[in-house]
Amino acid sequence: MSDHVSRLPRGRHGLTRAEVADDQRRRIMTAMAEVMAAQGYASTTIADVIGRAGVSRETYYQQFRSKLECFLAAFDAASAALLAPIAGRITDATEGDAPIGPADRLEVFDELFGVYLDAITSHPELARVFLIEVYAAGPEAMERRARLQATITDAIAVLLGLGDDRVRFACQALVAAIGALVTPLLATGDLDGIRALREPIVDLAARSLLA
Repeated sequence: MSDHVSRLPRGRHGLTRAEVADDQRRRIMTAMAEVMAAQGYASTTIADVIGRAGVSRETYYQQFRSKLECFLAAFDAASAALLAPIAGRITDATEGDAPIGPADRLEVFDELFGVYLDAITSHPELARVFLIEVYAAGPEAMERRARLQATITDAIAVLLGLGDDRVRFACQALVAAIGALVTPLLATGDLDGIRALREPIVDLAARSLLA
């Protein structure tokens, strides 16, 4: 999902009906993220979203039945976009010919956490979707966030070769701490503060997970 709304040119454009529908869906989700970044989930209306996306109300309801359904789709798209670089690195590391040894685990965690922070600070509007606005969207959205957080925890545990349940809990606590530390900084627009978390979080991982 792009972090800004771009519209198809008027008139003939050579796209199929399915391609036009996909573009409209992307624009609506992007508009949802942008409007929420400015005024929050609770104050965002469907009228705001369709105005930003440049689509009709009929087009909106062809794609989404409600504001929540649009938000959940935007949540999934934002999560996939922000976490794709991390997922790629994890796949490369875990499926490579040379498995990660204990001596390299901290270096790999440091690299992945740096990629995560870069994604957050490069696309703060997308990051707000699953780190901030999800709290206002209700229980279904929070459940989806919890599943995402569990997936991230499992991926890190596998990457670092930490299969013990007690150690996995420490990994889960670390992931939760990262979210708790990043969220207020993102809410206030302190992107430098987010970047500054890298060193202390890596140090915490070294002491709690990889000691």
